[in-house]
Amino acid sequence: MIVENSVQLEEFKQTYDTEDCILIPIQCDDNKHSVNDELSLLYVQMWGGKEFILPFNHSETMNLDIKNLYKLSSKHKLYTYDRKILNHFVKLNNVVDVNLIHYMNTSNPLDLEKIDTNAHNFLNMKYYKKENINTIVPVMKHLEKCRTISKILKDTVEKYNQYVNMSYNDEVLDNLSYIEQNGIHSTEGVVHSEYNIYTSTGRPSNRFGGTNFAALNKKDGSRKPYVSRFKNGVLVEMDFDAYHLRLIADKIDYDFPTGSVHEHMAEFYGVEYEEAKKLSFQYLYGFIPHDVVQMNPYFSKVHDYIEGLWKEYNLKEFIVSDIYNRRLYKKNLSDMNANKLFNYTIQLMETENNMRALTRLIPKIEEYKSKLILYSYDSFLLDFNMEDGLDYLKKVKEILEQDGKYPVKVSWGLNYHEMKDITEKFI
Repeated sequence: MIVENSVQLEEFKQTYDTEDCILIPIQCDDNKHSVNDELSLLYVQMWGGKEFILPFNHSETMNLDIKNLYKLSSKHKLYTYDRKILNHFVKLNNVVDVNLIHYMNTSNPLDLEKIDTNAHNFLNMKYYKKENINTIVPVMKHLEKCRTISKILKDTVEKYNQYVNMSYNDEVLDNLSYIEQNGIHSTEGVVHSEYNIYTSTGRPSNRFGGTNFAALNKKDGSRKPYVSRFKNGVLVEMDFDAYHLRLIADKIDYDFPTGSVHEHMAEFYGVEYEEAKKLSFQYLYGFIPHDVVQMNPYFSKVHDYIEGLWKEYNLKEFIVSDIYNRRLYKKNLSDMNANKLFNYTIQLMETENNMRALTRLIPKIEEYKSKLILYSYDSFLLDFNMEDGLDYLKKVKEILEQDGKYPVKVSWGLNYHEMKDITEKFI
């Protein structure tokens, strides 16, 4: 049924409320970020097989008011292929990301490439300069494509449904949706990043429209166009200090003294601060020499942890992350060795700790004018409205630091390239 009036909508709703279903949003323009786009159609397939299409912006149909999307809350499970995209159109409870289910069990995302129909391909080639091509692709061709996607989603759910990681599904995807929606203001207007968690380690990549937001160069001016959206605003970055060293210390039960980690390490190495920093990262991500294991109690414990992790991985054929209980299966990882596994574990610790911090942070800052606009590995970027005051920044800093376990350095500037350290203001 194509739902085009209130009577049909009520009939649809009565069926919709009875069982689990699959939701596939079709945006007007697949080349646009979903935050900047409108919904053309919503395809709904009930678990029992009934199909509905809700049109909101299509040339062939009588379109529904977009407000009807908010009537789609359900006590049943709603399966979709990308929860973040659906979030940008409507935030619903009980939404399960099937791509995430597949990734958690195979370490790879679903392959949804090459499922466009001939009509999709023809119209996209013929009108490649035009926007909103999906609004003129025939509804029945959208239906054909959605049936193909639904078959893939349903097969995945039936194969792996008992291994759904709901904490990852609910927290991680919603946290990243929140940051994407806030956007980043540039000298040419607001742009939106797009996080992809389906990487080998789970550490999100972040790119959209030709820009790699996770790797904006600090030295070549790539960051200079990014500025505050507020007339009385500045950009504020909070950057974890010696983050990976501290994350591992927490895991191996090593207590760093108050103050600089790298100065503490310099005492063992007998070198200056910068050289100690270089050596510590070299040992953490590579090989730890025997003499370092002997004379440095931190790296002695790291060495033992790496060996124990490798034994566990080979014995159980998987390891489990600490926060979200994500499993890394041996069958899904190729060319693995002890140090490579440890590096994967570091990135997983980093990602999950950041996601836990975001889960605590976001509800506390939503009421403010300032925006959290970017997360990159060991730092968070805020578009700070001065009206929120220093108390706002102190609140963010306190939550990120998690009772002082992970100290952050704070810097601010009129653009993302020219940032000045202001950490001392918080002492």
